[in-house]
Amino acid sequence: MKKILIMGLPGSGKTTLAASLVSQLKAEWLNADKVRKAANDWDFSYEGIERQAKRMNELAKSFEKKTEFLIADFFCPTPKTRQLFDADFTIWVDTIKVGRFEDTNKMFIKPEKFDCRVITQDAKYWSSIIIKKLNNDL
Repeated sequence: MKKILIMGLPGSGKTTLAASLVSQLKAEWLNADKVRKAANDWDFSYEGIERQAKRMNELAKSFEKKTEFLIADFFCPTPKTRQLFDADFTIWVDTIKVGRFEDTNKMFIKPEKFDCRVITQDAKYWSSIIIKKLNNDL
């Protein structure tokens, strides 16, 4: 299974891009808001964000033998949270400079390593580019 992380500021278009990729790749999908709702955990402190990254990683493991691709879209604001999720392929949705929540803007650290940087909110266009990159990586 190839574990794909779609990360970026809230409101950047992560979920829209994930929906497009899930449909085209016939992938399984972990959406952070749905996972947080199921866990009833809306803590966005550093500890809460790290707990969410660990939770997303553990849930991803449950799909290892069930799918070729797993897509997880979530904030994942720091190098540590990205390491905790341990993606095989990282997509940085860099379409906005400031998100809608001041606290998350302050904690977000631009990633130094990623496989694809999305710079416009055009999910159809970027999905085709990402799928080509994924096929080249296989």
